[in-house]
Amino acid sequence: MGDKQQTHAGAAGGVPAADRPEGLRNVVLVGHSGSGKTTLVEALAAACGALGRCGRVQDGTTLSDYDEIEHRQQRSVQLSLAPVTWGNVKINLLDTPGYADFVGELRAGLRAADAALFVVSAADGVDGATRMVWEECAAVGMPRAVVVTHLDAARADFDEMTEICRRAFGGDDPDAVLPLYLPLHGEERSDGHTPVAGLIGLLSQRIFDYSSGERVERDPDPEHLPLIEEARGRLIEGIIAESEDETLMDRYLGGEEVDLKTLVEDLERAVARGTFHPVLAAAPPAEGARQGLGTVELLELITGGFPTPLEREAPAVTTPDGGPRQPLECDPDGPLAAEVVKTSSDPYVGRLSLVRVFSGTLRPDDTVHVSGHGLTDRGHEDHDVDERVGALTSPFGKQQRPVAKAVAGDLVCVAKLGRAETGDTLSAKDDPLLMEPWLMPDPLLPVAIEAHSKADEDKLSQGLARLVAEDPTMRLEHNQDTHQVVLWCLGEAHVDVALERLRARYGVQVDAVPYRVALRETFGEKAAGRGRHVKQSGGHGQFAICEIEVEPLPVGSGIEFVDKVVGGAVPRQFIPSVEKGVRAQAAKGVAAGYPVVDVRVTLLDGKAHSVDSSDAAFQTAGALALREAADGARIHLLEPVSEVRVLVSDEYVGPVMSDLAGRRGRVLGTEPAGAGRTLVRAEVPEIEIGRYAIDLRSISHGTGRFSRDYARHEPMPPQLATKLRESQATG
Repeated sequence: MGDKQQTHAGAAGGVPAADRPEGLRNVVLVGHSGSGKTTLVEALAAACGALGRCGRVQDGTTLSDYDEIEHRQQRSVQLSLAPVTWGNVKINLLDTPGYADFVGELRAGLRAADAALFVVSAADGVDGATRMVWEECAAVGMPRAVVVTHLDAARADFDEMTEICRRAFGGDDPDAVLPLYLPLHGEERSDGHTPVAGLIGLLSQRIFDYSSGERVERDPDPEHLPLIEEARGRLIEGIIAESEDETLMDRYLGGEEVDLKTLVEDLERAVARGTFHPVLAAAPPAEGARQGLGTVELLELITGGFPTPLEREAPAVTTPDGGPRQPLECDPDGPLAAEVVKTSSDPYVGRLSLVRVFSGTLRPDDTVHVSGHGLTDRGHEDHDVDERVGALTSPFGKQQRPVAKAVAGDLVCVAKLGRAETGDTLSAKDDPLLMEPWLMPDPLLPVAIEAHSKADEDKLSQGLARLVAEDPTMRLEHNQDTHQVVLWCLGEAHVDVALERLRARYGVQVDAVPYRVALRETFGEKAAGRGRHVKQSGGHGQFAICEIEVEPLPVGSGIEFVDKVVGGAVPRQFIPSVEKGVRAQAAKGVAAGYPVVDVRVTLLDGKAHSVDSSDAAFQTAGALALREAADGARIHLLEPVSEVRVLVSDEYVGPVMSDLAGRRGRVLGTEPAGAGRTLVRAEVPEIEIGRYAIDLRSISHGTGRFSRDYARHEPMPPQLATKLRESQATG
C-alpha cells in the first residue's frame, strides 16, 4: 500500500493479461448516482498508464459511460468493465450504476467481484440505499473499503465524512472503519477555498504531495505531527484489534512500538478477511497530470489488501437436473465453470456476454454447455444447449481487444453466444454444471406498450425477446385478461432505457399506453333472464328460447352451469350450446366489459323448433339470457387484491403504513426484520399500487423494498365502480 513506501509502475497500452488467479483482483465500485465512480475508474486507469494524459480514451468518450443512452441520460445505466494493470497485477474494475432503477446491474457487479470499493461524495454523504448494499456485502463477508471523493466541493469536510462513514458502515464496531490517510490542504485560493494538495500517510508518517501533478513523497511538516499522532494511534489500535497475534494489543498499550511491516501485514489480512474497512480519499488528475490524488494509494490497497480470487468462495454448483457436485475451486486446470453476468448487443459483433470464470480456463472456439437460469416467469426461457464460443475480448471503452484465454478468476467478453443469457452457466459439454443463481430484484413497475406502426408490430416480438434476454430484472408479460403487452421494470428510468434500447438497437418504436388491471364482474343478487333468438328470413330460420336463473357463488368458484330442464323443452343436444353461449358472454362481461366470475347459471326452461333450431341459435339465446339477467340485477365490479410485504427502515414505518391506508390498504401486521428494519404486511387493491415501486422509494428515501402476490378478487367500493364505468363510457 502507499504506506509501504514502494513504487509500482503501471503498464501502459496492450491488453492486461493474467495467467494465474493470484495475479488478479476483481473490484466492484458501489455508490449513489453522482458519487464519482466513473470518474474514479478513469483516474485509476490513467494512473496505470492505460489512458493518455488527458484521462480520456481516444474518441473523447468516458471509459465506462460510452453507450449513447448513457450520454443522453448523463449517468451510468449499465455495468461496465475496465481492466488495468498495476505492477504485475491485473485489476478488473467493475463500474456500476448508482441509480436505484439499475440495481440489477449492481448485483451483477457484486456477483463478478471479490471486493467492493464504496465511493462516497464528501458533498452528499451516505444514502440509505448505499447502507443497504454495505449490509448485503457484510452478510456474505465481502471485503470493502471506502473512497471519499469531491473533496474540493463547497463545505466538503473529510473528517466529518469519515465520522459519517463510521456511523453508517461501522455497525457495532465503528473502529473497523478508519482512514489510512488524511488530506493535506494546499494554499488558500482567492475564493477562500483551500484545495486538497496531497495526503498524509498515518502508518508511514510520510507526506504524499500531488500539488505538482506528480506524486512526491517527503517528510511531514512540524505542524502535521500532532494530527498524525492522534489519528495514527486510533488507526493502529483498530488494525491490531484484528491481528492474529493476540498479544500485540497488550504489547502496544504497554508502550511497545509496533514496526511498520507488521502493521501493514495485519492491515492487509484484516482487509482481505472483510473485518477492517479503510477509508481513503481520491480525486481525478489535474489538467496535464497523470496521477490523480490518492490513486496510487488506492491501487496499492487493491493489490496489497484486497483478496485474490483464490481467497473467495465460488458459488455453489449442481448438475443441470439438481444433482450434487463438489464445491468449485479457483483452479485454471479444474473443470470449466463460468457465468454470464451481463449480456449486451454490439452493432458490429452482435451479442456480447460478459463472463466471470470461476474454475477452469475458457478459450476461443471451445464448445461449452449453456445451462439455463430458472427465470421463466420473467420471459427468460430455461435451456440446456451446447454452443461454440466465439472470440474472447477484453473491453476498453467502446473497443474490444482480443485475448487468448481467460483463466479461473478472470473476466472476459465472449462473442456470439446466441442462446446464453444473463445468469446462465457455461461449463464443459461433457461435464455440465449449473450455478446457484444470485438474487435478482423483482420488477414491480408495469408499463403497457403497443407497436407504433404496422412495421414496428412485425418486429416487436423479436425485439422484446432480445431485450429481456439482456436484462433479467425485466419481465415480459402477455396479459391474457387485458390483452396487453406489459413490460415490468424497476422504475421510470429503467422504462426509459428499455424503450430507448428497443428503438435504437432493434429498430422498434413503441408507445406506452395506460396499464389496465384485470377486473372481474359478478352478480350481487339472484336474477333471472330470458334469451329469445327468433328470426325468419327465407329458407331456414333461427329459433331458440331459453330461460335461466343466475345466483352468486363464493369467491373463487368460477362459473357453474346447471341443467334443470324437464320434459325436453330444450332438446338435449342444444343444452351444451346454451352453456357455450353463456360462457362466451360471461367472458365478454355484462356491465363494464370484464369477465363474469363466481356465479351459478341454471337453465330452467326453453323452447325449440324442429326445423329452425340450431347450435348457433341456442348459443345466441344463452348469451342474450345472461345479458337480460344482468340488466335487472346488481352487478359488482371485482378488483384484484395483492398481499404486499414492505421491508423498510424503522424510521419510515409510520409514513409507509399511512400511505398504505391511503391506498385502501388493510395492514395485517408488522414484525422486526433485522437491525433497524421492519416488515409491514398489508392487503392492497392492485389498482392502487401500479406506481408503488416509485412512490415507496420516495416515501422511504430509497431504503424501502416490497413484494406483492395476488391474493383474490373482491368487490370494488360502489362509488369507485360507478366512477370507473362512467370514465369508460366517456372514454
